[in-house]
Amino acid sequence: MSTGEGRLDRRALRDQVYDRVLELLLSGEIAAGERLSIDTMARDLSVSPTPVREALVQLERTGLVTREALKGYRVAPPLDPEQLTELFDARIMLEETAARLSTAATDRLLPDLREAHARHRAASDEVLAAGAEPVPLPVTQRYFDADRAFHDVIFAHSGNRYLVQMYDGLGALTHRMRQAALRGPEDVREAVAEHEAVLKAYENDPATASEALRRHVTGVRNRSLSGH
Repeated sequence: MSTGEGRLDRRALRDQVYDRVLELLLSGEIAAGERLSIDTMARDLSVSPTPVREALVQLERTGLVTREALKGYRVAPPLDPEQLTELFDARIMLEETAARLSTAATDRLLPDLREAHARHRAASDEVLAAGAEPVPLPVTQRYFDADRAFHDVIFAHSGNRYLVQMYDGLGALTHRMRQAALRGPEDVREAVAEHEAVLKAYENDPATASEALRRHVTGVRNRSLSGH
């Protein structure tokens, strides 16, 4: 019994370390291209090197860190235009499919989507009210959390666990892309308007929801690529 508990404790520690390192990467506290020292991170987090090493192996699969032979891990550089295009191609395919499948659960979806949209609108108002360049990190984080939550509602009602898993697999890269893509108040206003159009599609003609979501993701893609 104690052995089993030990495995559970180790898994919990590994997950905690993973979450903390992911937070550092997504917040920009560790810059793109910076080398990641397992021993240094272990000391900073007050853990042994093992859970840090395991966390970096997991993060390598997300594309947020890269491993160089004999040199260790490094924060991956920002996505280039070709990578962004491929990422959005994948997102459009997954999101269109999720929207199409979720229309079978429109009655259950709508209350959650309305709530998520209200949260995203409130977060966007906070970004616009900040008026600073760059927008303070906690405000930005709340905005993108609310943005992700809107999309999560659609996937949660798609009724396809594997589709959700594939979307989650793009989560870290998508989040990092979003942080780089927030270029000003107009981006925020357009995203809110596009979410509004998706919500209205579900309310008035669910068969058009997948096309509304496609237009939204295409708009985000175009705004992201305009800075490259």
